[in-house]
Amino acid sequence: MTQAWTKKYEPKNSGEIIGQEKAVVSLKHFILNYKNARKKAMILYGPPGCGKTCSVYAVAGEIGLEVIEINASDCRNKDAISSIIGSASKQMSLFARSKLILVDEIDGLSGTKDRGGATAIVDIVNQSSFPIIMTSNNPYDKKFSALRKVSVIVEFDALKYNDIYGYLAKICEKENIVYEEQDLKSLARRAGGDLRGSIVDLQLLSCLDKTFDRKGLEELEGRKQTETMPQALVKVFKTTDPKIAITAFDNVDEDLDTARMWVDYNLGKEYTKSEDLYRAYMALGKADIFNHRIRRWQHWRYLVYVNALMTAGVAVAKDEKYKFTGYKPTSRILKMWMANLRNAKKKAIAEKIAIKTHTSTKRIMQDVLPYLQIILKKDKQFCNNISAELDLDKDEIAWLRK
Repeated sequence: MTQAWTKKYEPKNSGEIIGQEKAVVSLKHFILNYKNARKKAMILYGPPGCGKTCSVYAVAGEIGLEVIEINASDCRNKDAISSIIGSASKQMSLFARSKLILVDEIDGLSGTKDRGGATAIVDIVNQSSFPIIMTSNNPYDKKFSALRKVSVIVEFDALKYNDIYGYLAKICEKENIVYEEQDLKSLARRAGGDLRGSIVDLQLLSCLDKTFDRKGLEELEGRKQTETMPQALVKVFKTTDPKIAITAFDNVDEDLDTARMWVDYNLGKEYTKSEDLYRAYMALGKADIFNHRIRRWQHWRYLVYVNALMTAGVAVAKDEKYKFTGYKPTSRILKMWMANLRNAKKKAIAEKIAIKTHTSTKRIMQDVLPYLQIILKKDKQFCNNISAELDLDKDEIAWLRK
């Protein structure tokens, strides 16, 4: 049976990990100094396929630790976590070695069914005899506020395409794969920073005839059958047939919230007649009403109405098709993402101060943080003192002083 290349070519030591030098140094330092560390857990976060999990195994192998891996989605509630992870944190290694506990994908703890799950991990961290490493895509979710207080948080960056290309090229050389440089670079670019996914695609497309070329890349694109958002908007804006329009976003790799923003942003540029624009916005407004009902009451069956109104509803709102207009992405998506990222860091700091001062997080964000930022910029000694008192990490101090 052919071995998966993701396993065959996984890093054996920290020197083989690409693009994550700073994060790997932090990880290794934490494990080596675990007994003297104030925080007894670490959260590694970053996009899928950037090397979080394999870095843990590589560093543990260098140090000589056994890794006990547990997927958070397999033990989602408090009782299961206490039973599985709690037992692992207390028992000695089967091979009489020291060990570390890897809790993979803690994002799987999210949701109402996981109530108490994050709290259970916090209790285990406080009592564990071994370092606990967790991986996440977004550790700043409010459900993980308790975990953040007991964890060092380390970011893994999305890998650059040229780093991915170099890694894929080495695999091709070892596997005697014939390839064109430009084709392999195209595969690296479309990976979007996901090295693991690109290795899977390379093995899939070249394992039969030891060749990777443009034809294989086109077959991969055809299998996924994805469309760009501008292509999808053509089906909405350039037709009056509801049967065509309603399928517009079926093959787009975006959620309906993002699609609705695209429609909203480009609608005014496409429909120039006031009557058409009025009817189209009426349909889009009704889609927004159903979307609000989904969020409020969790009536997910309303998604079919949201899709129908924002596609077919907008398409039939016009009397006739307009001339071609270039469609552009809304800047609102990027602004929302950046705002959420800034607010998540701000809220995490405010929560730490709120605990120490017995004040609400909201009041800290409004009345304390603005003044604290001004003071910390001017007084370095006070900055060091407040950092130690509130247990702020380097990223949080940097945010306060920016």
